[in-house]
Amino acid sequence: MIFRQITQDDLGCASYLIGDEKAGVAAVVDPKLEINEYLRLARYLGVSIEHILETHNHADHVSGHGRLAAATGASIHIHRDAKPDYDHEPFDDGWELELGGVRVRALHTPGHRPEHTAFALIDSRRGEEPWAVLTGDTLFVGDVARPDLAIDKEDGARGIYQSLHAKLLSLDERTELWPGHLGGSLCGGPGMDLKVSSTIGYERDHNPTLAIDDEDRFVEQAIRKLGPQPPNFQNIVAINRGPLVTATADAHPLTPRQVEQKRSEGALIVDVRTELQFDDAHIPGAILITILRAGFGSKLAWLADPDQAIVLVGRDDEDAQEAVALAGSVGITNIAGYLAGGLTTWREEKRDVQRAARITVPELHERYERDDELQILDVREQSEWDAGHIPGSLFTPYHDLHELPAGLDAQRPVAAICGSGQRSAVAASLLQRHGAHDVLHVVDGGVPTWGRRGWPLEQPQPQQDSGDQAPDRERISPDPTA
Repeated sequence: MIFRQITQDDLGCASYLIGDEKAGVAAVVDPKLEINEYLRLARYLGVSIEHILETHNHADHVSGHGRLAAATGASIHIHRDAKPDYDHEPFDDGWELELGGVRVRALHTPGHRPEHTAFALIDSRRGEEPWAVLTGDTLFVGDVARPDLAIDKEDGARGIYQSLHAKLLSLDERTELWPGHLGGSLCGGPGMDLKVSSTIGYERDHNPTLAIDDEDRFVEQAIRKLGPQPPNFQNIVAINRGPLVTATADAHPLTPRQVEQKRSEGALIVDVRTELQFDDAHIPGAILITILRAGFGSKLAWLADPDQAIVLVGRDDEDAQEAVALAGSVGITNIAGYLAGGLTTWREEKRDVQRAARITVPELHERYERDDELQILDVREQSEWDAGHIPGSLFTPYHDLHELPAGLDAQRPVAAICGSGQRSAVAASLLQRHGAHDVLHVVDGGVPTWGRRGWPLEQPQPQQDSGDQAPDRERISPDPTA
């Protein structure tokens, strides 16, 4: 039997090559847009990819089913409730596909989306019970799927609860669990683990969401912990429903003069180098989204206007070309080109650059104590802000910085802070782009570091039943060992 997990780490996606080496046949489940790895493995193993299985119409990444079908002639299979606009073979709950001695059984698990289906894998040479289940976006290692990407979030949560208890948790506890996403994906909750697999029994015993055996409480919990939806998700679903995507985005090299021209025409300059390199020098007006950390595609989808051309700047051409591929994975294809040779070519022509000051959390605290002009902008998510934030700080999640936030003075210094220094790097570049004159990028930590030092935090008090006034703020002294 053939079983390989292939990941797309930037978006936390997992896909699978399964099949029978003796029979020479294989299938790919939930293919990513870049298909070379599947083709390479098929050649290496001496099998033909004859089937493509989709667990659902994905909302966070563009599927590679069109490109893979064009390259191999494979048939695409998806639950009939998906109703895609491309040639496919629809299936229903209980449908089975034979791949030599391997059988794939469809387990319809609606909730995340109405068409969502998990696939139980049976190795008929060893036994008739499923040895593994590909759970797609219903059950993850450490968490469950989000319910708000296709239907009303309460209806979606009830669907997930019923799918979990009627289908997945009824499997033998020894059944291996292989999810469609790993930690960091926006399709799940904060409990998702970076582990690549688990078992049904282990998740039943240790996944805290599965411990909720009351449907109403499960729904309440699922809705309460929802984070921001994947950016551009409706457009990505539309792309995945068809017509088939058979080509990827392309980009060509640009000279500094051409980059300057594109910028004057309104193109967005996206610098994909490291935070340190960007802070040292960057093209004026550029925003930073490094490709050297996970989440490039999601951040770009949040910040880029679909109608705005994008110019990429990397350390070298290879960086920029990788960024083009990652942009395509979230449906962003309006790429005007990339700066040939990276920022070095820009600086060799002695063109203007901007810089961003870096400040550590202890240095921020020292300045916070003595500088009344200092502004602090917290760019984390709402749940993080509510859990505790620096007294007097302003709040706007980095992906909502489409202009300078209300109440922020562009003429006074402003420090952008998050949880680690990564999101604050993006935010600092956006603040500069929108006209802030003295921007500080908080590095090597963030608000949690501030709290662990024992410095004060505050959080909203519970909303009172009477009146519509904003809640008072309560200052808390965090446990420095937390």
